[in-house]
Amino acid sequence: MKKEDNKQQTPDNDGKLVTVAIHTYDKAVILKSILESEGIPTVIHSINLIQPVVPENVRIRINESDLPRALEIIEQTDFDSESKDSPEVKDEIVVPVDFSEYSLIACEFGFRLARDTQSSVKLMHVFFTPFYLGSVPFGDSFSLHSTDPNIYRDTRQKTEAEMKKLIGKIDEKITSGVLPNVAYTSVLVEGIAEEEIISYSKKIRPRAIVMGTQGKNAKEFDLIGSVTAEVFEGSKVPVFAVPEKAANRDLAKMKHILFLTNFRERELKAFEIMAEFLKSYSVKVYLAHITKKEDVWDEIKLSGIQKHLSGLYPHMEIAYKLIDPSDDLEESIETFVKDEQIDLISLSSSRRNIFAKMFNPGITRRMLFHSDTPLLVIKGL
Repeated sequence: MKKEDNKQQTPDNDGKLVTVAIHTYDKAVILKSILESEGIPTVIHSINLIQPVVPENVRIRINESDLPRALEIIEQTDFDSESKDSPEVKDEIVVPVDFSEYSLIACEFGFRLARDTQSSVKLMHVFFTPFYLGSVPFGDSFSLHSTDPNIYRDTRQKTEAEMKKLIGKIDEKITSGVLPNVAYTSVLVEGIAEEEIISYSKKIRPRAIVMGTQGKNAKEFDLIGSVTAEVFEGSKVPVFAVPEKAANRDLAKMKHILFLTNFRERELKAFEIMAEFLKSYSVKVYLAHITKKEDVWDEIKLSGIQKHLSGLYPHMEIAYKLIDPSDDLEESIETFVKDEQIDLISLSSSRRNIFAKMFNPGITRRMLFHSDTPLLVIKGL
């Protein structure tokens, strides 16, 4: 019986294997046991090509036919739930970079934010080593041929060279006064970009994450797969997204802020976090709710929240507005942004099921790809 059970837990040799996740070895073992308890055969493959016997990050691979069910299970798996004590907020601004022009845009915003919050900057690049399996024996692990480390070394050397170039550009901007002279460090991490960024934010708890985006130039298919959108969903620290064509890349110079609300309790905490970033600036905040303008009850609730927040934050000018979505939600918001000269859109985000994200992307993702106005997304607590 034991032999039969083991056979059932081994992926079909004739089936196509896909990588469903990349984790540390300890977490991979946990996920493997969870998936197999649900009847999904799973194997762990080492991706540390220098020392495959002592894995750091490993791939969890399954049969392609099991992918939809596995994704549902993974969505409900929180490896950090055991950690009850969250670390103290660290005075650090994390700026993920991919060496594109968007990276420099994110650096501009991130360095200025670090100056104003008296924080340091951490430049983070996550790289993935391309390695495609051929015919290999199935099991919990495998060793790679001696030529395989070249793949890792080539990728690592390339990313090190790119990071060195980026650091050179940043140092030039600091010397010329374009960027403030704040302390910064850099790190290269192997793995999946969104997973490593989110994991780092949970372990270190930086003050904020700043990411550069394409804004309106993003292609339609990116709506589902954007790294920034995934970080929005998974990060427990505030995330700023700065579009390529953003007119204002300095929080200190932003005068008009749009805060979208849906009358949820978590949004009061999100507003408090946003207000902490803005406490040193003179700003006008518009509380906005998306609804039909003839909805009197929504206006009463919005007016009540405006009075409550005005009492808590007397240094802020706080107004409220109902936004009629009419035929197109994004266009309605963009019209308001243009009319009121909004510099930053802020909103609270909650974790959503992967299939809901694919077939009905939330307002956060939709605005990310529809607007050239910077976004501040604060995770619902």
